[in-house]
Amino acid sequence: MKNNITLLPLSLDDAEQFIADTQAAFKYAALEEFGRRDDHIDNEGEIISYNTIKKSLNATGNKAYRIINNGKIAGGVILKIDEKTQHNHLEIFFIFSDEHSKGIGYAAWQKIEALFPQTKIWETFTPYFEKRNIHFYINKCGFQAVEFFGEFHPFLKEDNDENDGPEEMLRFIKIMK
Repeated sequence: MKNNITLLPLSLDDAEQFIADTQAAFKYAALEEFGRRDDHIDNEGEIISYNTIKKSLNATGNKAYRIINNGKIAGGVILKIDEKTQHNHLEIFFIFSDEHSKGIGYAAWQKIEALFPQTKIWETFTPYFEKRNIHFYINKCGFQAVEFFGEFHPFLKEDNDENDGPEEMLRFIKIMK
């Protein structure tokens, strides 16, 4: 069956399920890579905290969407859109594991780019162990890896309230033509 992707703006009554779905998708990838011994999972058993997702959903300028494929929820996305600078951020992006390798993520990304054609730069982050994501961003979507956040990075050496994610991350950008 051919993919028919739409981006459906997230409704307020779907926010809690969206958060649960995000956590499940992120946890799946960590468990795939590390198994139950994973030290990336927090004390609540999550790779990405409820508060991190909630904060992203509620942030000024952020837009959240359900990714729909042929009428069925296949994933979700949160975008930070800066109307002034058009330096936009892909905050959270996930496709359910049973929908992987079907072209849904790439088709959804194309819809996102089409929805925000004024974008000058897209930026996102992913944990260093997310080989599937790294492949997707670089080889499928045209992002470039531009920075590695690890134990020697000055940002992580600081006592920083913004640093509540995995300790080793890659930052990607995509400069739009």
